[in-house]
Amino acid sequence: MRRLLSTRQRGVSLLEVVMVVAITGVMLAVGMPYYGDYAVNAKLREGGNGLLTEAMAAQSEAIRRNTPVRLQVSGSNVQVINLSNATTPLRQRDLGKDVQAATANLDFGSTGALVGGAAQQVNLSISSATCSTETRCPALRVEAGGGIKLCSNHLVTPC
Repeated sequence: MRRLLSTRQRGVSLLEVVMVVAITGVMLAVGMPYYGDYAVNAKLREGGNGLLTEAMAAQSEAIRRNTPVRLQVSGSNVQVINLSNATTPLRQRDLGKDVQAATANLDFGSTGALVGGAAQQVNLSISSATCSTETRCPALRVEAGGGIKLCSNHLVTPC
């Protein structure tokens, strides 16, 4: 007659649990310093992408409205303003916690090019870290003809 129930115990031993916890602890201890750098770089990248989005929106609004539109950057606040009716901003965005941008006013003409004809760059930084090769602070670069790009690190030349 076959036995339906086995007398052999199933599960994990205390030694196996201790080994898994020890290995997990070592892996976390090794990875934690890198996670801090990753979190700072992710905040900066998110702020840079937000600034790029608003610059493209300002350029599109200038072309669509056939009037000059300003991208106004001040600290962590970014606004898109119609210069013919500057009472209320068309768009407004906060770049994120601790992310700061250099103060700048970028005016886009009705063709999408910058008014004034000179290329401009807006550098981003974060208050909790210094920009370096490890902490990559992005920069928004707007060419005189209207080309817009986001550089991954404004310390690297050319941006």
